Amino acid sequence: MIETMMSNTQAALPELILALGGMVFLMVGVFRGRDSSSLLTWAGVVLFAVCGVLLYNNPPAAGEAFNGLFVVNGFTSFAKILTLIGAGISLIMINNWSHAEGVARFELPIVVVFATLGMLMMISANDFISLYVGLELQSLSLYVLAAFHRSNLRATEAGVKYFVLGALASGML
Repeated sequence: MIETMMSNTQAALPELILALGGMVFLMVGVFRGRDSSSLLTWAGVVLFAVCGVLLYNNPPAAGEAFNGLFVVNGFTSFAKILTLIGAGISLIMINNWSHAEGVARFELPIVVVFATLGMLMMISANDFISLYVGLELQSLSLYVLAAFHRSNLRATEAGVKYFVLGALASGML
């Protein structure tokens, strides 16, 4: 039992690190306020880099975890590393855009971290329910990103339309 728990934890270590990091970022953002946007952005880039280096240097043994809900192999590690690189670059670009537009808030990097967590969960999904959980985590985060510029009516409209379309698609699944 303990061996299974350790292997499950090792298989999902990047996801666990991102989830815990996202929760810590949320607490930091709440207590530091609006001025913590840049700090959390660069902390998010470091978090993505740590997860990527962990996957590259210590890849978990190929196999299944959580009773077959989660698969780990060379391809999933490679896809996760690519996703983390893309998320880190996106986070830097989003930080520059948000400061230029005047919408820099601490929630922005946190939403990107949770969207990336959903992407990593989908990459390792080996069952429909784990794929669905990852898809919902990613899509809910992306709904927020679509409507993040609250003073822009087009952004709000896009977020609502994206949410309705996603809810319809989720209901069909």
